Amino acid sequence: MDLNLDHLREWRGRTESRSDEVTPASIAALSATLDRDDPFPRAGDPLPPLWHWLYFVPIPRQSELGPDGHAKRGGFLPPVPLPRRMFAGDRVQFHRPLRVGETILRLSRIVDVNCKQGRTGPLVFVVVRHEISQRQGVAVVEEHDIVYRENPKSSDPAPPPQRPPSGAAWTREIRPEETLLFRYSALTFNGHRIHYDRRYATQVEGYPGLVVHGPLIATLLLELLRRNVADVNLASLSFRAVRPLFDTAPFSVSGKVASDGKTAQLWASDSEGWLAMDATAGLA
Repeated sequence: MDLNLDHLREWRGRTESRSDEVTPASIAALSATLDRDDPFPRAGDPLPPLWHWLYFVPIPRQSELGPDGHAKRGGFLPPVPLPRRMFAGDRVQFHRPLRVGETILRLSRIVDVNCKQGRTGPLVFVVVRHEISQRQGVAVVEEHDIVYRENPKSSDPAPPPQRPPSGAAWTREIRPEETLLFRYSALTFNGHRIHYDRRYATQVEGYPGLVVHGPLIATLLLELLRRNVADVNLASLSFRAVRPLFDTAPFSVSGKVASDGKTAQLWASDSEGWLAMDATAGLA
């Protein structure tokens, strides 16, 4: 496949601005999806970290969707001609909480577009920076890594698995049922079929089952921290996806706070015990 990197790099510096409102119904719905027993949100309540992903969701028309359920290539993101698009990692800074009832603004910018040769072919990395503001100023700054690649072949070498950290203070088993994945897709208006269309995921993209969303795994990691550290005040979070998780088996989320109390190490492991996501939370 011909990858014209110079053409794709013309997207660097492109910006997009969107506004939204922190509505309570979406928060209540995600709380229920995560099996929390929270009261219905009231005006002024803080939005939990990472729950800003409920807002600024892309809303393409049905005719604008590609065969994978994503919006067709082009527009704000560069038209990378590789078929598989994945959430690779994220770095988020939390400066002040977003609150229920606020009007919020997101300014997005394409920071970089790069290509490298992987074990199974070319990989294109797109870095997008988001700044989310409310009346008091910038509240959340996020850099999001998207990776594009070819569909894998049966002859491709499998990436070597990695072992997770040891010494977890807390661990929770997650059963990624179809309804959990469907509800999260619906809440984030994510049309990517690998998360809810089993026939497409297995027969077209060759996965063993439905794929658990990277953002959902990251949200579950922070949920573990919130459940085990009272009144935790999060300053930052960085995470990277290491190995995909599927609805065919349970997985675990684990974590521990560093001895200095300034950071928490969080990770997800698959049913065989291999590392699936690695994260570091900065505590204020």
